Amino acid sequence: MVSNFYKISKTNLAEVPVKTTPENVKEANEGLFYCTMTLPAAAKHCGMTKKEMKMTFLEYLKYHPQTYNN
Repeated sequence: MVSNFYKISKTNLAEVPVKTTPENVKEANEGLFYCTMTLPAAAKHCGMTKKEMKMTFLEYLKYHPQTYNN
């Protein structure tokens, strides 16, 4: 019997939860600030929800100066 290599197993789709650490949050905020990461990717990187990541990033923006000139 030949197995189907394209069949998706539900057990393989489970994601391992990520522990939120200050290093992960810093990397995600810098990735958002420099536009190298999307919000869903940054939230997943930190183990946060999108709403939590938005609130954290807004706090990050309050205390970091802009890096561009108009």
